[in-house]
Amino acid sequence: MQAKFNVQIDSFNKISKMQKFWSNEDYLALMTIMDLDEGLEKMDSAELREMCMMSLNDLEPDEAAKVVLTHLFTDESAGKIEQLSHDMVDNRLWEEYSDCLYHERFFSAYALLREAFNGIFAQPSGVEVTISVTGEDIEDMTIFDQSHYSSMVRLLASGQSDDALINRLYEDQIQGEKFPQAPGIIWRLDQIADNGLTRQFNFVSSYFWLEQFEQVENFSALSHADVNNEHEGG
Repeated sequence: MQAKFNVQIDSFNKISKMQKFWSNEDYLALMTIMDLDEGLEKMDSAELREMCMMSLNDLEPDEAAKVVLTHLFTDESAGKIEQLSHDMVDNRLWEEYSDCLYHERFFSAYALLREAFNGIFAQPSGVEVTISVTGEDIEDMTIFDQSHYSSMVRLLASGQSDDALINRLYEDQIQGEKFPQAPGIIWRLDQIADNGLTRQFNFVSSYFWLEQFEQVENFSALSHADVNNEHEGG
């Protein structure tokens, strides 16, 4: 059953990279793919990162993209990685790739490669948003416990116009019982306060999905949880 909420946008900030996406283990893995993993044990985090960025820069852009995508998309074939690495240079795959569950990883791949090459690759455009959600009944708020990501994406979709891209692409999931793509639309989602009828959330997504909220202060919206309360990724 649909529940109605009032939503206050507390902050809306554009970002071009995600904090703490890349770890030392990731940089070591990239260096291993480039066959440059000898003698790295004594490097501190900053040195390792700098070495990795310099090593990527020594490659042609599409070859560097291939290294990064090989690490991020371990289930994809070599042929698919090859194709995507060429596509990255001229496209915005964190927005355009058909499967949105890939978008977060593409976003961080672009951020890393753009820094390594001081350009060439498009600058990814994301948003970090904090909202306060108020329900009409305490029971309504439990949808955010039952299916965290799906309920939030439905809420944000409901707050946009019917012709917004998210509503045109995912109408069935928004109205339906399951929304497996939800963690591909909201990449990180944290509840930061619970005051009963009002909860505050912070999340990271693509500007692509949430552009309509940039000049909005508050809105009313409907949402509901997935059926069966199955655990979501993310």
